[in-house]
Amino acid sequence: MKIASLHIYPVKSMRGLDIRYTEVKARGLRGDRRWMLVDENGRFITQRDTPKLAQIKVKISHDGLKLTLPNKAPIDVAIPDDAIRKKTMVWKSTVDAALSEGEVNEALSEFVGRKANLVFMDDQAERFASEKYTDGERPVSFADGYPILITNTASLRALNKHIEANGGSPVIMKQFRPNIVIDGDEAWNEDRWKSVKIGDVVFDLVKPCSRCVVTTLDPVTGAKQGKEPLRTLRARRLSKDPELDGVLFGWNAVPQVLGRIGVGDEVEVESR
Repeated sequence: MKIASLHIYPVKSMRGLDIRYTEVKARGLRGDRRWMLVDENGRFITQRDTPKLAQIKVKISHDGLKLTLPNKAPIDVAIPDDAIRKKTMVWKSTVDAALSEGEVNEALSEFVGRKANLVFMDDQAERFASEKYTDGERPVSFADGYPILITNTASLRALNKHIEANGGSPVIMKQFRPNIVIDGDEAWNEDRWKSVKIGDVVFDLVKPCSRCVVTTLDPVTGAKQGKEPLRTLRARRLSKDPELDGVLFGWNAVPQVLGRIGVGDEVEVESR
């Protein structure tokens, strides 16, 4: 098996970046979801409630970000001063994040139609994945729950085969917003992986990923594409675990050994 592609999402729920190689940090891939848009109460804003966030282009710069809103000039965003903080919320997690100021908040507020602030998870900020599925305190970024999301190209092909058999249009992997896409194994074999090794880096697969309405959105425009893939996942990948609701595609993972990985790297199943 090999890494087919790597992806990061510097700002949670905004457009992602395809990358060739990266460093695996304790919180996830370097630069992944360290920024987030929040409302005036500090609660996270995502494509679930604001699909057009997908239209915002993001680039990482040497001292922060460059954001490009539709039909607007790019905005340079510096990493904010760590002295200016905002209490933010991601699901049930509360994070004391660094608060950006100025032009970017005005532009983003206008774009989403309500007061909004961009925040940054600096080294002072702490958030941990649920210990229900991990071995102790595992740091995580502003991702929904875990540092890494791994998917399998064969599983996407199998899913699309069923979608098309029912008259639907195939979906693309980017609709699932993965970090590491693996190619070369059979469909759904990831359900049997306990840990995988890529070079010196080791990941534990700790929890299947429950999927939401974001998978039905165009990853570039945010436009709703229909009922797929959720309709077919509901028929074929509905969780049988009473403690895990929803339909499943991909696996949440936690890095156990850190290091560098790149597209084309060999992937070895360490344990099943």
